[in-house]
Amino acid sequence: MNGIRILAVLAVALAGGHAAAQQKSLRDQIVGTWDFGVAEVIAPDGKKSFPFGETPKGVLIFTADGHFAQIHVASDVPKIASGNRLTGTPEEYAAIMRRSISVFGDYSVNEKKKTVTFKIVSASYPNWQGDVQERSIDKLTAGEFVNTNHNVAGGRGSASNYYTRAK
Repeated sequence: MNGIRILAVLAVALAGGHAAAQQKSLRDQIVGTWDFGVAEVIAPDGKKSFPFGETPKGVLIFTADGHFAQIHVASDVPKIASGNRLTGTPEEYAAIMRRSISVFGDYSVNEKKKTVTFKIVSASYPNWQGDVQERSIDKLTAGEFVNTNHNVAGGRGSASNYYTRAK
């Protein structure tokens, strides 16, 4: 009887060790909050640009139930001189629009293709409302996440977004 108990305990321990050794899915790994590091656009001619500057602010959030929110803001967006967001000048609004983006909606992950697909409900760029955008998952560790949109609007090239896990 004692030997049967020992075998049962060993079987449970081995099964638990095997389950722990299995890697989490890509979907499970991206869930959480990521701090935005930088967006790098590479044009078809190889030229690099940084649409939000080299020290932007932002966040990307993936919920376990399939929702996402992304906010990218250049660190040098101008303040509105009037102090009222509803009474900015055309120049202030234009600069803010060019140097920031907010997007939210639903997402799915294709484990085999290593992609994340955003189904955009709405965005500060209204033309994206209803869009579906696929991005490759280029790097994913416990602390880093890099994804690339290979079809940046207007044929401008590809845009890679770099994030670190929020603490």
